[in-house]
Amino acid sequence: MTLPSLLVLSIFATSVLMPLHPVGSTVQSSQMRPDGRGNSCGASKDLIVQALEHLRADSPRDELEKANELLKRAADLCVDVGDAWYYRSLVEAKLGNAPRADYAMRQVKMLTSEAANENLNPFVLATPASRGVGNRIAVNAPPAAPTSAAPTAPRKWALVIGVSHFNDQSIHRLNYTIQDATALATELKDPRIGRFPAENVHLLTDEQATTRNIKSELNWIARQAAPNDLVLIYVATHGSPRSLDSVGGVNYLVTYDTEMYRAGSLDEDGMYATAFPMVELANDVATRMKALKTVIILDTCYSGGATPGKSVAAVARLKDAAPSPDMMKRMSQGSGRIIMTASGSEEESHESSALGHGYFTYFLLKALKDSKPDTPLTEIYGSVAKGVAQLASSAGVAQHPVLYQSSDSADFPVAAALSGSL
Repeated sequence: MTLPSLLVLSIFATSVLMPLHPVGSTVQSSQMRPDGRGNSCGASKDLIVQALEHLRADSPRDELEKANELLKRAADLCVDVGDAWYYRSLVEAKLGNAPRADYAMRQVKMLTSEAANENLNPFVLATPASRGVGNRIAVNAPPAAPTSAAPTAPRKWALVIGVSHFNDQSIHRLNYTIQDATALATELKDPRIGRFPAENVHLLTDEQATTRNIKSELNWIARQAAPNDLVLIYVATHGSPRSLDSVGGVNYLVTYDTEMYRAGSLDEDGMYATAFPMVELANDVATRMKALKTVIILDTCYSGGATPGKSVAAVARLKDAAPSPDMMKRMSQGSGRIIMTASGSEEESHESSALGHGYFTYFLLKALKDSKPDTPLTEIYGSVAKGVAQLASSAGVAQHPVLYQSSDSADFPVAAALSGSL
């Protein structure tokens, strides 16, 4: 065989043996920003988010393979994205491909991976579910009977987020999310109502509520909260509807620094790179929150109103919707999880100038204030759901809050006094 033939064979063998493009490859990424600022790798991040939606503690093999293909594309599109290689290592190991898993992990060690640094693993639940116990979903269900569990928790932690206006001024401003978040944080710290230690309630509003700060605060709770503690996370902001993601239909929470538009048009690269993926919140709750009493409250509006570049008719077709049931089921994996959403998946979450609040949070504040300290969350939910549905009906609209539980027995009071307190 001639030397040129050997050289060609060598190049072919290398291309077959080396999956995708290793670190240091000179392959030109196709994902370039039109303004010349270089490769944003935004689409690569979106592919990682899509892959994470297939990864759960009980993911079947076909879901793992779908995720692996998405992660391969993500690493191919942006060779320097460490998270793609890190999750590939986990998936390959789960599929039983040890050599490929080892290769992917070697790539991680030469890159920066936030997921690897935080040891994130979507296959390992922070609070494994009891055997034989599945998810329960209640839509305007009657309140469940109080449990016999002690109505106290050793420590309580809360992260409260409200975003009213956004650095990207093309995003439609919300009217009362700041009032909602601030009022809830105040009630939680009130020794007569929420009974949370003031130093354990962190409030992020507008300029403070960046994607980076939200991730940092979620990490703070994950590090601090022990299994016997109680955790409450509340979010009031826009969310991007799946229809805004032309690649994979992913939901994002719109943070203060989310970039959604450029020159009057939707900038999907900017959104991918700056917004907070719902699946990351779901994974944080399911795999990192060790507290056996964890409640997530989402007053988020997946609003078509956040699309000013569209015509009025086009905006109208972008129907507002709450987080999808599949995403909420994912978040409620494990034990001791309660998720409350402000509306059903095909409904809007409404605000009221007369109340100075969103419908949902107004009745949540009222229920917390009027209830006894040992009132379980299912009973709180029942009161809120009834009030919201009646008010919405009188206004000629539909809004029905939804409750998700990790199991039928997942119930606890959020306002219970700390151990040893009055």
